[in-house]
Amino acid sequence: MSAFPPSVCVFCGSRPGNDPAMVGLARDTGQMLARRGWRLVYGAGDIGLMGETARAAQAAGGRTFGVIPTHLMQGEAARAGLDALVITETMHERKKVMFANSHAIAVLPGGAGTLDEFFEVVTWAQIGLHRKPIVLVDQNGFWQPLLALIDHVIAQGFAPAFLRDLVTVVSDVAMLEVALSAHLPG
Repeated sequence: MSAFPPSVCVFCGSRPGNDPAMVGLARDTGQMLARRGWRLVYGAGDIGLMGETARAAQAAGGRTFGVIPTHLMQGEAARAGLDALVITETMHERKKVMFANSHAIAVLPGGAGTLDEFFEVVTWAQIGLHRKPIVLVDQNGFWQPLLALIDHVIAQGFAPAFLRDLVTVVSDVAMLEVALSAHLPG
């Protein structure tokens, strides 16, 4: 482990989505991270599921580390009061800083940006660049189409079968906590 505290990178939407349960999932995730003493590493936004996760973590006394590129400073409005805020030049640099400052990755529902983040860390794991746990939170079956696509890609011979093993799939925050606690102190 590195010198910084046990940290979980949370990839999630900059929108709240249509299902109110997803906002609850984000809040519960932030509260759980704080309760466990795990620092939240995330995209620094104060909107959507990102904002909900950070607000909940802060309200519960948790530590927060946000990373945002300059071009999103107005649109995503960086959350005030973060323990650390890093401003990057590009989205790629944002992902790199978030990944480098975390010990595990949790993926909540989100859109194209969340998918990009997910596939980048899975690809890095597939080619052996890291062994950090990647946990996909599939609340209400949100990620089932993605999992079917991954299975299809494997079945069609475009990815090794072990690709599916690089991702732990859980259905709620309680299961996320169990999956993360197998890898993190606290």
